[in-house]
Amino acid sequence: MYALGNRSNRNRTRDAQSINILAGKAVAKAVRTTLGPKGMDKMLVDSLGDIVITNDGATILREMDIEHPAAKMVVEVSKAQDDEVGDGTTTAAVLTGELLTKAEELMDKGVHPTIIATGYRHAAKKAVDILKTITIDVSKDDRETMRKLVKTALTGKDAGEYKDFLADIVIDAVLSVAEETDEGTRVDVNDITIEKREGGSILDTELVKGLVIDKERVRPNMPKKIENAKILLASFGIEFQKIEKEAEIKITSPDQMQLFVEQEEKMVKDMVDRIIASGANVVFCQKAIDDLAQYYLEKAGIYACRRIKKSDLQKLSKATGATLFQDVTDIRSEDLGSAEVVEERDLHGSKMTFLLGCREEKTASLILHGGTIHIVDSLKRALNDALCVIGVALEDQKIVAGGGSPEIELALRLREYASTLKGREQLAVGKFAEALEIIPQTLAENAGLDPIDKLIDLRAQHEQGNKNMGLDVYSGKVVDMYENNVLEPLRIKTQAINAATEATVMILRIDDVVAASGKSGAMPPGMPQPDMDM
Repeated sequence: MYALGNRSNRNRTRDAQSINILAGKAVAKAVRTTLGPKGMDKMLVDSLGDIVITNDGATILREMDIEHPAAKMVVEVSKAQDDEVGDGTTTAAVLTGELLTKAEELMDKGVHPTIIATGYRHAAKKAVDILKTITIDVSKDDRETMRKLVKTALTGKDAGEYKDFLADIVIDAVLSVAEETDEGTRVDVNDITIEKREGGSILDTELVKGLVIDKERVRPNMPKKIENAKILLASFGIEFQKIEKEAEIKITSPDQMQLFVEQEEKMVKDMVDRIIASGANVVFCQKAIDDLAQYYLEKAGIYACRRIKKSDLQKLSKATGATLFQDVTDIRSEDLGSAEVVEERDLHGSKMTFLLGCREEKTASLILHGGTIHIVDSLKRALNDALCVIGVALEDQKIVAGGGSPEIELALRLREYASTLKGREQLAVGKFAEALEIIPQTLAENAGLDPIDKLIDLRAQHEQGNKNMGLDVYSGKVVDMYENNVLEPLRIKTQAINAATEATVMILRIDDVVAASGKSGAMPPGMPQPDMDM
């Protein structure tokens, strides 16, 4: 509950709307120059001096220190786009900013925000319907089209130079985890493990048809390779269990001390004996493995790793069919997982554990290489986008041409739709159509081309019925983007339009900003200091 007395600051109606729109536009402007194949990168430096270099909209906005509440809503649009599709994050943020700009123009002419919101919602629904009429079907057997999708996703990123090499790796990785269900193909890219390794070249990046865990054996004398592995997953520590409550033990003689030590050893040995009795020959432990337990496991010829992340244990469970045991007394041989081979490999001086031939074959791992950690981080972000793009394309089996061609087609058709409407909503739909043109306009600007000339050329082509005509930023010409192999999943466009519209409508409907303050009565950082004379 926010008080409206002296201990709060308040901004109302037009002032609140103007300030919120300004904040949203500022966020969009921050990432606009990164859009497209010729977009620029941003260098982000945190308080510790760590550096991130990227042109990924979601990453930029996530790393930026944004405090204004309306600006955070635009960040959420980009985050939602990243979660839902994995690509098109900059498009979503830029479109949100432009929708706000066009809404402000209408508000300055006296159009009420509620009318604008209603018109925007009608326009978004109509835009999604129009998009479905210009889609191209794709199947998982159409490998060549999928290669074009990957190359489009990687173009403009640091990894773009290696897109021919990376395309097949990405496609094979996604196909390895794709599942056929009653509803169709389902792809969970989280089933694809990505491990980064500094050193070598991007061309050393490899796909492993199995699971890779960034851990080595706890003892070098343990077997380096286990065939027909029986895998035990433990969320408990294989060590002496300390007493949780405070207790004091008085030892008055060396014999008592010896008995105490022997009892500790017996407890550890009993735990290991239970593991051995289950038939397990590979152990992955979330917590510590006692030195004594390591000795007994090594003696039994068991391959063991400790301090495994919970997320990795869940992947191991899914890949091998193993149950994650919570206590040593829960261990049962029928709940062990299996894999054809578990082995330790040395990659550029660091050791990792490979699981091949897992019981559940829907798993894959990518091991990324690069000259520096910044290159590897950039490669990971680029490949994550490409993996998501292929996953979404396989699930929906619908794609569209890129290069700004869908936005120009939508703008043309929405203007036609606006002319059929009555009242001021017609103005909002018309402005929505104008806002969509910000995408090809920005592509032209970032490529050093004249945006007005290119928009005129694009409109002319689409008015003649050439739906796939878009902007080739390399030649500066308007060409058929489908024939030019620039393709994107349909969901990138629909999600960006829907998310941008909802965020814009939410911001437009705010006519009162009340910020509860502390004792000082000051507004929180990032909030405006309004005039309190109302």
